[in-house]
Amino acid sequence: MRPILVYLAVSGGRLKKSSLEVLSHARGLAKQAGAPLEALIVDADPGAHVAEAANYGPDRIRTIADPVFGTHLNEPLTQALETAIRAADPAVVCFASTEAVKDVLGALASRLGAAALPDVSHFELTADGVKAVRPVMAAKVLAETVATGTTVLVSVRSGSYDAVPAPGSPAVEALPFALGNVGVVLKEILAAAGGQVDLNEAQVVVAAGRGVKDEEGKRLIEELAAVTGAAIGASRAVVETGMFPATTQIGQTGKVVSPTLYFAVGISGAIQHVAGMANSKVIVAINKDGDAPIFQYATYGLVGDLYKILPALIKEWKSL
Repeated sequence: MRPILVYLAVSGGRLKKSSLEVLSHARGLAKQAGAPLEALIVDADPGAHVAEAANYGPDRIRTIADPVFGTHLNEPLTQALETAIRAADPAVVCFASTEAVKDVLGALASRLGAAALPDVSHFELTADGVKAVRPVMAAKVLAETVATGTTVLVSVRSGSYDAVPAPGSPAVEALPFALGNVGVVLKEILAAAGGQVDLNEAQVVVAAGRGVKDEEGKRLIEELAAVTGAAIGASRAVVETGMFPATTQIGQTGKVVSPTLYFAVGISGAIQHVAGMANSKVIVAINKDGDAPIFQYATYGLVGDLYKILPALIKEWKSL
């Protein structure tokens, strides 16, 4: 069988956890199908990530290096992915469903004449393609979708699988790459304030909802995040008040996260928000409304005033 190729995205100088999750799942699929498993790293210095990638069991690691990949631009990344896919000739190409991949997946499929299954929560190989489950309508419906073709591209939601190491000694191949015409010039990158934990990669997330209604509530959220080493998230309702930046929004129209521990503070649990955090391993809900929908998803629920619960929780966490 032709190879399975997994694109490993780089963020903050490390391979993204969500990419390693996809690589781990693809490793099992490749073993079942008797297919080679290959990984692709596109970066200004891809060699810096080869050892980490090798720890997750690919048979071959392909790399593309160019200074342009120090920051994300759609056209250079699309060109690099096309170059690597044509060189590897894989049956299936797997991606973590990152913002960058969402930007380029459609254009890449068009250039390759490939089928594309975006933002799936589960996928498996079939005799002539891929069968996948896609959450749709704010994850109220799970659609089973089948794609067939010479090449199938599939992107996977963060947290759908676990990143499980399987150390090996893969072959490493540097692919030649000549950047073609790029009509876009990058002038400025607006990023979150320095020192903040990356929301997409965080193991702990403290998320604020409408119940966090003033500066005192915001201070408590920030203090809980500081003592737990968490990233700060927010529901759409509280982002729209201007209390938290749009980069913190979690949900159908925001980011999808899958931390080990998720604090939902003052969040009612509307399906649009749940669509962005349902893959969290442990969910702690804090809400004064005991009938709030969030408690249907919570591992642990605390019914009460967040302004009384959070100070006690912070104090206990500090004592640990």
